[in-house]
Amino acid sequence: MPDKTSKRNPLWWIPTAYIAEGIPFAMVIWVAATMFKDLGHSDGEITLALGSIGIAWSLKPFWAAFLDMWKTKKFFVLTMEFLMAGLLVVLALSLPLANYFQVIVAVLWVFAFASATQDICVDGVYLTSLDKKQQAAFVGVQGASWGTGRLFGVFVVVAVAAKFGGGEKSSWMIALCVAGAVMLALGIYHIFMLPKGSLSERPKSGNEILETLWDTLKDFFQKKSIIGMIIFILLIRCSEGLLLVLGPLFLQAPLSEGGVGLTLGEKATLDGVIGTILGISGGILGGLFISKFGLKKTFFFMALCVNMPNVCYIIMSQTVSAESPLAFSNVAVLYSIEKFGYSFGYVATMLYMMQQVSPGRFHMTHYAFCTAIMNLVLVPTQALSGVLSDHLGYKDYFIFVMIATIPSLIAAKMAPFPLQENSDPAETGT
Repeated sequence: MPDKTSKRNPLWWIPTAYIAEGIPFAMVIWVAATMFKDLGHSDGEITLALGSIGIAWSLKPFWAAFLDMWKTKKFFVLTMEFLMAGLLVVLALSLPLANYFQVIVAVLWVFAFASATQDICVDGVYLTSLDKKQQAAFVGVQGASWGTGRLFGVFVVVAVAAKFGGGEKSSWMIALCVAGAVMLALGIYHIFMLPKGSLSERPKSGNEILETLWDTLKDFFQKKSIIGMIIFILLIRCSEGLLLVLGPLFLQAPLSEGGVGLTLGEKATLDGVIGTILGISGGILGGLFISKFGLKKTFFFMALCVNMPNVCYIIMSQTVSAESPLAFSNVAVLYSIEKFGYSFGYVATMLYMMQQVSPGRFHMTHYAFCTAIMNLVLVPTQALSGVLSDHLGYKDYFIFVMIATIPSLIAAKMAPFPLQENSDPAETGT
């Protein structure tokens, strides 16, 4: 039967699909930690239990190939969304138990792998249901919608718990059930609105499965110019990793330590209101900009947009002092430039992985490879950022971050474009 949903305007399903993708990630990475802290658990206990769960999203390539073999991508998206809705209710019902902490951590492991599977297949639907021009036009909507899902978890779910008392298991039970209800509603909506995505040929035996897995890896590393493309993917996020944790800490650090000295209320305004608006608008405008002028022509400029606004942190660190604190309006302007520049430019990296690195026989799986490789650089850069900033001090540290952007700019300038930009994914075997 023809898939009627494939003819529908992508705006009917892209926003909801990526909202549904953002919510689970937020629930595991941020909301669970907030809940445990609210219920009296120590930071060490929380981070030890939750810190390693995020590995689920980095291991996606190891089972992405299996999802390309059976059923449709829509089938797996729906299955995971309904499963996660149920798991959220299980989390809520586990709270009254004496050993609820251990039970919830165990359930979150399952939840994280379900979320990672959903990620793979939502991206697969996106890649195989849209042509390259549509991918570029809607990539900003994709990122903005994921951010909306994250905001639902970080703000709405936590706000519900706070409204019903906070610090009580009963309030978190209500909040988790609300999250489960939203995931259930999104799953029901996607039954009718989400395209199926392409279906790979079914395997005939276990040996064929292993051969397909080997072919997937071999095909990826045999792509033309793959080394140059991987180098770019690894380097482009170096400065992001160095700023991801230290940037907010610098804004919150007291003036006596060389920080900006923002109050929690001011910092929440920057991250929650200004950051969200600029992140969404920057992503949408970046996608439209590339759609109009082309990825290859704008690629180096977009890399500059990602990295050069980091100079805003240099300006803040060099001008702030205990005797001369920065006005919040000045901090907001500089923060806004950095946030908008990153969001505007980063869409080029996503499109590069979609259109140059991943197309071929295993488009969805290879895109998962790309995202996993890209995330690897965040682990060491985040881990080293605190040590380096303590050693150098904020003023010298942010200069170091700017120096660290140079390799990524060189990689962007030399990034290979082995595929014609106007070719259709189907022509590359997708």
